[in-house]
Amino acid sequence: MNESIPSAHSAALTVDELRALRENDPRVRLIDVRTPGEFASVHIPGSYNVPLNLLQEHRNELTADHSDPVVLVCRSGMRADEARKLVDAAGLTGISVLQGGVTAWETAGAPVEKGRGTWSMERQVRFTAGAIVLVSVLAGLAFPPLTWIAAIIGAGLVFAAVTDTCGMARVLALMPWNRAVSCDSGTMLTALTGPAAGGSR
Repeated sequence: MNESIPSAHSAALTVDELRALRENDPRVRLIDVRTPGEFASVHIPGSYNVPLNLLQEHRNELTADHSDPVVLVCRSGMRADEARKLVDAAGLTGISVLQGGVTAWETAGAPVEKGRGTWSMERQVRFTAGAIVLVSVLAGLAFPPLTWIAAIIGAGLVFAAVTDTCGMARVLALMPWNRAVSCDSGTMLTALTGPAAGGSR
């Protein structure tokens, strides 16, 4: 194998390494763990959507009926890394994460498929948190105790930064616009665990 081609078992891959790996190994499964709405908006060609919340719900059922290398993708790499920890704990092997996610992929000029979907989860969180703070502060002008809502949201954002988790994102992921409407959980999980997902054998 060419030395410039990364191992399929690397914990993290750059955009260039992933492109080289896909060219060298057609079995590679690219799994996008963002919400279905985000995936519909923009995704890497050939990738399949298996949302993080779905992996969390079925973490005790994850087994792989294949030995294909898997690369997990999200917007920035954070959710993909969280997903990697879940599947690692379930005993799946050959799991990598795309550093920088879809954002890095687009920035590098690599091809993407775009459609009509939702905002990224990070953007949804910023909008929701900002809207709640703004409304609570304005409402607090008439009823001061309501300003405590803004304080609670601020504390929640600090906690999210310190713990590298986001409860608001988990809640937003359950909203109708972020959930799949035409594909059941079993079909989605098959893209990760099944023997023939993504055309792999």
